[in-house]
Amino acid sequence: MTTADVHAFLPTLRQGAAELGVSLDSAAAERLLAYVALIARWNKVYNLTALRALDQMITHHVIDSLALIPPLRVVLGHKAEEQLSVLDVGSGGGMPGVMVATVCPGWQVTCVDAVAKKSTFIRQVSAELGLKNLNAVHSRVEQMPGSFDIITSRAFASLADFVSLTRHLLRPDGLWVAMKGVEPFDEIAALPPDIEMFHVEHLQVPGVDARRCLVWMRKVK
Repeated sequence: MTTADVHAFLPTLRQGAAELGVSLDSAAAERLLAYVALIARWNKVYNLTALRALDQMITHHVIDSLALIPPLRVVLGHKAEEQLSVLDVGSGGGMPGVMVATVCPGWQVTCVDAVAKKSTFIRQVSAELGLKNLNAVHSRVEQMPGSFDIITSRAFASLADFVSLTRHLLRPDGLWVAMKGVEPFDEIAALPPDIEMFHVEHLQVPGVDARRCLVWMRKVK
């Protein structure tokens, strides 16, 4: 599987990104296509994703992950122009971390996963795509050191577990953002009392016929 095999889906990628409000230059689009080709190739040996069809990888992984970026920039405001540090927890095959690193080259993105082969894959992505701002860590997140402005996850755990396992990694003025399907009312209600859920944003993802939302959280000051 090569980038040429997925190049037919460039219009789908560009249209989906445009509908989300994400501007992809040629270099970013080529990197994302190369990323899909890498997933497809590695899937022959490692189970990085249950999806096998290239069109679904484009829509349900790449475009779905890109949906995080415009709301993230809006919430951050002027801080979005700074050199921020982002931690993608339980990143798996790199969703959404690879997309964030590709579209936001000024941010330092770290993908952490407890499965070694997945961290190895992200390192390969970083090397082959020339993403110097993308790092991978093989670790249980609760044992990981560090300090981050933004901590994100996509289908990682309940909200309570997500914030509890990563609270030592979030800077005092940092933000958690969890990518979820339907709005998780029960999970929001179960958040620790010192964690504030301050916004839920519902998303319409082009090519994805399913409900999506972002849950924004921060430490209570």
